[in-house]
Amino acid sequence: MKTISFRNDVLPLKNELYRLALRITLHREEAEDVVQETLIKVWNRRESWQDIESIEAYALTVCRNMALDRLRKKDNQHDTLDENIAQSHTDNALSPYEKMQQRDRIRIVRDIIDALPEKQKSCMQLRDIEGKSYKEIAQTLGISEEQVKINIYRARQTVKSKFQTLDKYGL
Repeated sequence: MKTISFRNDVLPLKNELYRLALRITLHREEAEDVVQETLIKVWNRRESWQDIESIEAYALTVCRNMALDRLRKKDNQHDTLDENIAQSHTDNALSPYEKMQQRDRIRIVRDIIDALPEKQKSCMQLRDIEGKSYKEIAQTLGISEEQVKINIYRARQTVKSKFQTLDKYGL
């Protein structure tokens, strides 16, 4: 077995953990807290790291579960994430009208994704945003690779059809 180092193997995961937590909690502060708690929990299990097949999958699973627990405890508002994404994706070459359209489309897609069932949302997040392989997603979520593929397919189809319906008929 490979010797796992907190500094070299776990700490570099903090950005991935943050993005996952942010995607679930929809609040920067909440996501930061979840990442901190995840790192503490992973550190506290350091004696059993040798028994863990993938420290990355383990850390992502802990982070996902902690974020979902927080989400269940609090009533989250979506405004801060939508505003931050819209501001970070704006291009100075765009007119104010185009910027507004872009923000609206981002908000619509985020709302559609947020309304997906949890497994579909998690699979889509890990694959399309985090760039994880099907195998890594399956390990993280504790499901088969085929289930991962099915969930991603269904999530993409749902997002596509709902967005096209809204785009065709207006907001």
